[in-house]
Amino acid sequence: MAGLRDFLTRFRPAASPGRAAPGGVPADRSAELRAELAPPLALLEQAEAEARTVRERADDAAASRRRQAERQAEAIVAEAGEEALRVRERAAEQVLRAAEGEAAALRAAAEREAAAVRNRARTRTSPLADRVVALVLEDLAPGKGSSPAPPPHRAPFRGRPQEGGP
Repeated sequence: MAGLRDFLTRFRPAASPGRAAPGGVPADRSAELRAELAPPLALLEQAEAEARTVRERADDAAASRRRQAERQAEAIVAEAGEEALRVRERAAEQVLRAAEGEAAALRAAAEREAAAVRNRARTRTSPLADRVVALVLEDLAPGKGSSPAPPPHRAPFRGRPQEGGP
């Protein structure tokens, strides 16, 4: 780089005004400027090349990180979908178990009610059948004035009468 003395010589005239000096060479300002600026411009070009290299590496690193983040996001979404399926299955199992428990309780209550109805029917059928038989016999009797003795006690009714039968 040029020193202060070289810098100041730029402002010194090559010759005094007036007639031309025979030994004087006019100063070439553009050549001096080119010579003075060449080293800093070369350094600047080198810095620009380094900056370009750094930007390219940064772009590559950013693209790599972006792809990695996209893969990670896809994995997270897939895992969340699988977890959602597991949660739905557990919820469905709980609802199913609750419904099965409720159905079992209703079935047990219905069976108890049916057993109670069967017991009532069993206890009522025999006396009612005896009474019906007595009324029929009374209607069929020739002298309607006398009532026959009630028929002997029968075994309780154990099923439905068959259709078409007696």
